[in-house]
Amino acid sequence: MTLGKDFLWGGATAANQYEGGYQEDGKGLNAIDVLTNGSATEPRKVTWIDKNGQTGFSPLVWGKEFSVPQGAKPALVDGYYYPSHTATDFYHHYQEDIKLMAEMGFKVFRLSMNWARIFPNGDDQTPNEAGLAFYDKVFDECAKYGIEPLVTLSHYETPLALINKYGGWIDRKMITIFENYAKTVFTRYKGKVKYWLTFNEINAMDHAPYMGGGLLDPTPQNRAQGAHNQFVASALAVKAAHEIDPAMRVGQMLAYAPIYAYTCDPADQIAIMEEQQKTFFYSDVQTGGYYPEYRLKYYERAGIKLDDTPEDYELLAKYSADFLSFSCYSSAVVTTHQQAAKADGNLGMAGVKNPYLETNAWGWATDPHCLRLALNTLWDRYHKPLWIVENGLGWDDKLEADGSVHDDYRIKYLRAAIKSMDDAVNLDGVDLMGYAMWGCIDLVSNGTGEMKKRYGFVYVDRDDLGNGSLKRIKKDSFYWYKKVIASNGSDLD
Repeated sequence: MTLGKDFLWGGATAANQYEGGYQEDGKGLNAIDVLTNGSATEPRKVTWIDKNGQTGFSPLVWGKEFSVPQGAKPALVDGYYYPSHTATDFYHHYQEDIKLMAEMGFKVFRLSMNWARIFPNGDDQTPNEAGLAFYDKVFDECAKYGIEPLVTLSHYETPLALINKYGGWIDRKMITIFENYAKTVFTRYKGKVKYWLTFNEINAMDHAPYMGGGLLDPTPQNRAQGAHNQFVASALAVKAAHEIDPAMRVGQMLAYAPIYAYTCDPADQIAIMEEQQKTFFYSDVQTGGYYPEYRLKYYERAGIKLDDTPEDYELLAKYSADFLSFSCYSSAVVTTHQQAAKADGNLGMAGVKNPYLETNAWGWATDPHCLRLALNTLWDRYHKPLWIVENGLGWDDKLEADGSVHDDYRIKYLRAAIKSMDDAVNLDGVDLMGYAMWGCIDLVSNGTGEMKKRYGFVYVDRDDLGNGSLKRIKKDSFYWYKKVIASNGSDLD
C-alpha cells in the first residue's frame, strides 16, 4: 500500500448518536431528541403533540413514507425512551475518548456540532457561549494529540424550534439562518478546524426527509424544495469559509452504495441507471455545481416548481464543494423481476438479496469490493478529492466475563474494506484524502435506535434502555486498527 504520508486515518461519530448532554448548558432540542428507540423489527418513532394537546407518534423508517398529523408538532412525550438524550455521553467523556483515539493513532476525528447547542432555537440573535466553549475544549483536546477535527455542521440535527416554526428546510428562511450559523462557527474556530462538511448524507432528503431536513410533510414538492434550500445554504457556507479562512475546506457528504443488476435483462440496467440518478442528483448539484437534466425532467413530469432565484444557480456553480466525502457500508441489488426475494434490511434498502454476499442480523450485506467500486465511480464522475467518512460493521458485540470483546468479524470486514480502498488508490489512481471508520466509540444506531448494534473499536457499557456504567472497554479491533494506522495500512493481519 502506498498511501501518502498525509493520509488521514481515523473515525467518525454524530452528536445525536454519541454526544448526549441534551439539555445541558443551554442546549435546545433538535430533530432527533424527539425520536424514540426501536429495534430491527420495531421502528423508531417521532413523538408529537397536536393543537388539542393530544399526543401520539409517527413511525420513522429509512425509505418509507413518514408524516405527522396536520397541526401536530414534534415534542417530548412522557413514557418514551429517547436515546439521544445521553447516547454514550461524549459530553462528559470527551477527554477520555479523544485519548483513546490518540492511542490508536487517529489523524482525524469526524464529529458533528449540535446546532441547537450553539443556537438553541436555531435562529437566535446571539449564540450560546457555553455551547461554543464546549467545542473549543473538544478541538483543543484534539490539537493536543495532533488530531484534525472534521466537523459536520448538520448531522440530522435541525433545531426542533426551526422545524416547528418553519416546517424545516422547506422554507427559504432556513438558508440565511444556516449561513449565520456557519459563519459563527467558522469565525470562532478559525485555526482550530480546517475541514468541514455541511449536511450529512444530503440525499437523506429523499430517503429520510425528517432526519435530513426536519420535514413534517415530505411531499415530492417539499423534498425538492428542502434539497434546493440546502444546496444554496451549502454554497453560501463554502463562500463564507473561503472568505473567513482560505485554508478551510468544505466538503459534501453523500450516502452512497454501488448497485448491481439481479439479471442481465436490459430492463434491470435501466432500473440501475434510474436508481443511481436519485443519488447522483445530490452530488451533481453540490459537488458538480449544476442541476442535471434528468432531475429537471423529473420535476417537469411531476409538476414540481422550485421557489428559487437566478442567483441560486450562480452560487451553486461558483461555490461547489471542495471535496466529496461519502458513507459506504455495502452494495445493493435491483431488479424489475418481482419474483426475486426482497431484501429485508432494517433501513429498507432498495433491491433484493445478493446471493454472493453474507448478511448480518440487520440485513446488511458485506461486500468486499464496494469501496473500490464507489471510489472509482465518484472519482470518474467528479475528479475532486474523495474522503470515506463512514464505513463499518454493526454487530451485537459481547462483553466477556474477563472484560474482553472479541470482534474478529469486524476486523475481517475492515480488512476487506481497506484492501478495496487500497486497490482504488494504487491500482486505479483515485485521489483519496482519508478514511474514517463509523462509530469508532460505540454509539446509538441511527436506523434502529439500539445500542446492541455496535460499530466501535471501543465498547461502551450501555444497553438499549439506557442502563449501564458508560465505562469504555477496548475491543480486539482497537489493537488491530492501531497497528493498521501505524503501518499506514500496509499491515492488515
